[in-house]
Amino acid sequence: MTITVAKICRYPVKGLTPEALDAVVLAAGRGLPDDRRFAIALGSTPVDGATVRWMPKSGFLTLVRHEKLAALRTRFDGSTGALVIERNGRPVARGVITGRLGRAVIEEFFDAYMGAEARGRLKLVEAAAGEVLSDHRTPVVSIINLASVHDLERVTAAPVDPLRFRGNLFIEGADAWSEFGWIGREISVGGARLKIEVRIGRCAATNVDPEKAVRDLNIPASLQRGFRHADMGVYATVVGGGRVAAGDAVTLAD
Repeated sequence: MTITVAKICRYPVKGLTPEALDAVVLAAGRGLPDDRRFAIALGSTPVDGATVRWMPKSGFLTLVRHEKLAALRTRFDGSTGALVIERNGRPVARGVITGRLGRAVIEEFFDAYMGAEARGRLKLVEAAAGEVLSDHRTPVVSIINLASVHDLERVTAAPVDPLRFRGNLFIEGADAWSEFGWIGREISVGGARLKIEVRIGRCAATNVDPEKAVRDLNIPASLQRGFRHADMGVYATVVGGGRVAAGDAVTLAD
């Protein structure tokens, strides 16, 4: 069966809404453009200035501890730098987060929304040049095999939204868990080449339903119970740049 790209997603602000893309141009040694470009640092996190180097996710607002983030819907315009936040279908904040005033508007919204969970004054920060604010220290592309997610549903006995895993490329047509056998190998995806590096260990962030903003499943425990590991998906590095679109074929190198 042919393996194809079912969906492409980026996450401009760590912990906030995924954005589906029809296509993306990947560059060697980089992740998706604008993916995890911004994050919201907790008041207890020491940051100096509007840009930061990589730091652990514990320093930011994330779904691991702050499931109410999933109740918001956000849109980021990479051409203007504008972030729009909606709650219950209504716009509640907008700011150009590449500028100081726009960041302040968004920070004020999250200060009020998070309350004591903010641990002080929140600060919206941007990744320094060449950095990315993902859970992985270096720029990577995360790949989720939809067949593996569906197989997990045998254990959870409930639907599992693939967006719980916040992947970049969601693929279909591969056998469940076959992606773990690709580690160390290269794949071609559309016009790009990627090297599969490592399995992705999963944490409590995946317990949050991305639509309902509630913790309704224990995904790491379900993975352990059903498969004796807590992994879902793989990280890949881009070794050859090119355009990738939904529907493109995914092929393993010989």
